[in-house]
Amino acid sequence: MQKIRSVIVEDELAAREVLKNYLSKYCPQVEVIGEAQHIKEAVPLLHELEPQLVFLDVEMPFGNAFDVLEACKDLQFETIFVTAFSEYSLKALNQSAAYYLLKPISIEELILAVNKVQLQLLNQEIFNRNRIIVENFREPNPERQKVILPTLEGFEVAKMEEIVRLRGNGNFTDIYLQDGSKKMVCRFLKHFSEILPFPFLRVHKSHIINVNFVKSYHKGAGGYVTLFDGSEVEISPTYKEEFLKNFK
Repeated sequence: MQKIRSVIVEDELAAREVLKNYLSKYCPQVEVIGEAQHIKEAVPLLHELEPQLVFLDVEMPFGNAFDVLEACKDLQFETIFVTAFSEYSLKALNQSAAYYLLKPISIEELILAVNKVQLQLLNQEIFNRNRIIVENFREPNPERQKVILPTLEGFEVAKMEEIVRLRGNGNFTDIYLQDGSKKMVCRFLKHFSEILPFPFLRVHKSHIINVNFVKSYHKGAGGYVTLFDGSEVEISPTYKEEFLKNFK
C-alpha cells in the first residue's frame, strides 16, 4: 500500500521531532515529505507538495491553523490538528468532526487518528471538513455555524439553527431537523451536550432541545415542552430550574 504523504506544520522544533519520531515508530504508513514552522512557510509548501495529510498546530506565529486552511482552500487534504487545550478551539474542531491531538501527544491517540485518516483515504471518502472548520471559525454567531454529523453512510452537514432537538438512542443520537427529517448520528448524546452552544439545552438524560423551537411549557414534577414541530419532550426535574431560567 502507498504511504500517506504528510506534512508537519509546527513552530517548535522539539515538537516536530517528537511527532516525526512517533510516526516513524508507530505509524509506518505515514511518510513525512515536508515541514514548516509557521503560516508563511506552510502555505507555499502545501501548494508545492500537495500532501494527503497535514499535521497542523493550532497556534503559530504569523497566524493560526484556520488561516492556513483559508489560504489552502483550493487544496484537498485531511488534517490532524495538534493543540494545547483550548475550550474554544476544541468546540470548533468537535463541531466539524475534525481529528485532533492534545499536547503532549498520546501515542495511542496518534495511532487512532492516523488509522481514521487512512480509512478515509482507502475508501476514497473525500469530505472537505477543512472548509466547514474555516466557515465556523469566521462566523461569530454560534447559531449560524454548521455541525458535521457522522452517519453510518458517511457525513452530513447541518446548520445548527435548523436542528430542533436531539434524542439519545443507545450508542447513537437521533437528530430532528426543521424540515421534518431525522438523522441517526454515530455519537453519544453526551458528545453533543459538550459541543453545542446555547440555544441548545440538555433537559433530560435522553434529550437536548433548541430553545428557539419551544412553543409552550407544561408544568409537572419536571414538566414537558411542546415544540413547534408538534413533538413533546419531557423535562427532568434535575434540569427544570436551568431550563426555566432561560424564559424569565
